[in-house]
Order: sequence, then C-alpha cells, then structure tokens
Amino acid sequence: MNFSEFSNPAVAGPFFILLLSVVFIVVSIVRFKLHPFFALLFSALVVGLGGLWLRPGSGTVVALLDQVMREFGASAGTIGFSIAAAVVIGAAMMESGSADRIVRSAVATVGEKRAPYAVLGCAFILGIPVFFDTVFFLMIPLVRALALRTGKNYVLLLLAIAAGGVATHANVPPTPGPLLVAEMLKLDLGVAIVGGIALSIGPALGALGVAGWLDRRKPIPVRPVGAAGLEAERAMASRPDHTLPGLFVSLLPLALPVVLIAGATIAAMFAKSLPPLVFSLLTIIGHKSTALAVSALVAVAVYLRQKKLRWNQADPVVGEPLATAGVIILITAAGGAYGAMIRAGGIGDAVRTLFAGSSINYVLLAWVLAAVVRVAQGSATVAMITAAGIMSSLVPLAGYGVHPVYIMLAIGFGATTSSWMNDSGFWIFSRMSGLTQAETLRTWTVTLTAIAVFGLIELLIISSILPFAG
Repeated sequence: MNFSEFSNPAVAGPFFILLLSVVFIVVSIVRFKLHPFFALLFSALVVGLGGLWLRPGSGTVVALLDQVMREFGASAGTIGFSIAAAVVIGAAMMESGSADRIVRSAVATVGEKRAPYAVLGCAFILGIPVFFDTVFFLMIPLVRALALRTGKNYVLLLLAIAAGGVATHANVPPTPGPLLVAEMLKLDLGVAIVGGIALSIGPALGALGVAGWLDRRKPIPVRPVGAAGLEAERAMASRPDHTLPGLFVSLLPLALPVVLIAGATIAAMFAKSLPPLVFSLLTIIGHKSTALAVSALVAVAVYLRQKKLRWNQADPVVGEPLATAGVIILITAAGGAYGAMIRAGGIGDAVRTLFAGSSINYVLLAWVLAAVVRVAQGSATVAMITAAGIMSSLVPLAGYGVHPVYIMLAIGFGATTSSWMNDSGFWIFSRMSGLTQAETLRTWTVTLTAIAVFGLIELLIISSILPFAG
C-alpha cells in the first residue's frame, strides 16, 4: 500500500467522502434512529454532493437528485419483484403448515438424539425464502417443547436455529441482502444461489459445533416466557400431523426456484447443443422472476388447499405480506442507489491507485468492510449493501482475481459477525428464548461470530485453490 498517495486529492478526496457517508449511515441509524431507507438514500446524496465538491463544474445539484432517483428506481426494478415473491412464499409456507411439516419430518427422520442437526437443517432450508425472525418465531415453540420433553440441550437447540437460519439469510438469494449483493456484483442468480447454499453448509456445521461446546460448558434450562407457564407450554399442542400438507408439496416452493434457475444457467452453458425451442423454454422458466412467481403460486395453492379456500380468499398470504415487502424493497433500492453513487464517485480508482504495485485480497477486504459496518450499526442488510457498494466500485480490469461469488459470500459472512445490542436479532433471540442479555452475548453473539470466522477461513482456502477467476 502506497500511503504517500493520500497526499493526492484524487485519492484522498473519494476516501474522505466514502468515510463520511459510512459515518452518516451509522450515526443516523444508531444515534438518531433514522429509518434505514432514509439513511441510505441521504447517504447516496452525501456521496453525490461530495463528488460535485471534488469535481467543480461536473454537474448540478438538480442533476444529482435526478441521478439518485434514477438509480433508486433501477434498483427497485431489479430486485423488487424477487423480494415480493419471496415474502409471499414465506408467508404461505408458514400459514399452510408447510414449514411446520418440514421441521417435524426432519426431527422424526433423524431422531431426538440428533435433533440439533434436524433443527439446523430446517432453519438452513427455511432461511432461504423466509426472513430469519420469522424462522425463529416458527421454530422456537418446537425447540422449547423438545427441550422440555428431553430436559437437555436447550441452548444447543436454540443456537441450531441461529446457525442454520442466519447462514442462508446472509448468503442465499432471494433474501434481500444477498440478492442485492449478487445484482451489484453482476452475478448470475443461479450461481449465487447454488454457491451460497454449498459454501454456507460448512460454516453452519462449524457453528453448531461451537454451540454444542457452549451448551456443555454452561447449560441453561428452559424458562417461562410471557404469561404462559411451562406446564401450559407442555400442554399446548401444535397442529395435528394430519392437518399439515405432505412433505413433497411442502418442499416444492423451496426446490422449484433452485431447480428452474439452475436449469437456465446450465442451458446457457450448453446453448449451442440444445434445440432453440428447448433453450428458449428453459431460459424463460428459469428467469429469476418466472421461477419465483411459479414458486409463489405453488406455495399459495398449497395454503388454499389446506385452508379449503378459493383463490379470491388468498389475501392473508398475498396482500398482507406485500405490505411488509414494500418496506424491504424501499430499503434495498435505497441501498442500490447508495452503491451506484459510490461507484460513480471514483472510490474504485482511488483504491487501485493506493494499492498500485501491491496485491489485495479482495475476499478479506469484502469481509472486513461488511464486518465493520455490521458491528457499528447492527443491521446485516445495511452492512451488506454498504460493503457491496464499495466492492462493486473496486473491480479492476482483470477482475477480483477470484470468482465474484466468493466476494458475495465474504460480504455475507462479514455481515453476520458480532451481533450485539444494536441488532434487532439479538433482542428477538433473547426475549423469545428467555435468556438474559449476558447469556445472549455468550451464546448468540459467539455463534454468529463463529459463522463469520469459519466462513472467512473457508473462502480464503477454497478461493486460493479454486479461484475460478474470469
């Protein structure tokens, strides 16, 4: 690294603007409780105004406002439908009992002695289309009931949910964070999904091993949560098995997008050897929007069949979840605008000048950037958006030296680290499980940090052996 370059305004200026924008995001969210949508959108304006300051005469404030809004609209158009479809899939699976069926079948298959692995696997699968807090709300009653019945491993079972759900929530599209990161890095969605799933398994299992050590080191009993006592919880029965959908149809909404999108990716690889009609069909049904739309229709159909309702009665799992999706789309689109303004602000050229003549490990850099923002302001999604905006501006002419999927995952793993009191997930875990803040710090925080560290180690090793650089 050539530190003397900091005397060059063309290098120091963009770094100063970047630092100012990150500080603005952190302070506005943490100190002033500004909604992330406004924090990210205003930060895009900060970066743009900084660019006008560094390059007098390069534009006007009115033109800058138009540019930010165009980038905001472009990002919303890119990821909006995918997020909306994913939210509908998750809500339909919850309400139909599909998610419940997957969890029960997994525990029944492996047995109670291996229940932590079943819980981990279910959270891992459900964390792809369903947001982590929803996964936790779904699985915590089952985990509490299992721990009450066996009288052991409560902490291990709780952390199995965390390890599985967080691993895919941070790394596998169409969850909003990794979805936007994949788009910003120009990653094929099929590659992003398959790579995210494959490379999240190891860190999730490693974190489960840490969870087992934490459970053995200092076991914590099941405690009453809310008004209901433990006896009432034991007595509370979930839906009878015969009221739940079958395992195949329960898994279908999860499997379809992966199969269809991966099919389109494979078809593109063998385009010349496929009949044109077959190639066109695979490309259309494997488009991310088509695949997720089909999956959403299947999930809603399962819900309607279970509830014995007609299609005009689907509002609980279509209309209501879309209201939630609207807020998520606004945040991620604002993040897209912020990332675009960073790319336009010259930070990529500044970093390349600074590191001229030296090698940069972009995997490590992506992880560190996401981890710093995560620790500072708490939101994994904001950390991913910020890091992806910076990394997408750094692409040298020869690429990152490794496949961009490694950069996406480095950002995802970095954004999972060191969850503490400024993260809403910390409080959800603490309050729903009955653990104190100190207990949550030494269980939840340690486990998520283990995922992040194991993920980084895995990526550094695999990317050095199989860089797949373009």
